[in-house]
Amino acid sequence: MTNSSNKKYKNKLMKTLILVFVFLGLSSCSDYIDKPKNLVDQDVMAEIVADLVMNDQVNFMYQNRNMEAGTRFILKSHNVKPDDFVESFKYYVIKEEMTDIANEAQQILLKKDPKADKYVKDKLKQTELGMPQK
Repeated sequence: MTNSSNKKYKNKLMKTLILVFVFLGLSSCSDYIDKPKNLVDQDVMAEIVADLVMNDQVNFMYQNRNMEAGTRFILKSHNVKPDDFVESFKYYVIKEEMTDIANEAQQILLKKDPKADKYVKDKLKQTELGMPQK
């Protein structure tokens, strides 16, 4: 990867992670929900979320790719049915456990790309200080 495309990848990764956290914050509520009969384990959910973020990056870099096919492949590779994933996602959001899953997914991504750790920390520091982001 060139330095420019590496920056674009990290920037898109950060935006995607922020979007996930914003979505989780907005959609969290304390309503009661029954536990799905095929609840996807939290560790598996984190792996799937990490893979979905990487799939999103591939689609950003190669815009002719089919995102839906990539999503189906990811779910199939984890032996998870789409409906089970959606129901588990809803359950974890309502139970306010999705933030932990998203944090674990972020750790998975950072292990795959250690250089992104400094980038994420710098962006978080800029956000905390109210500095404009590049």
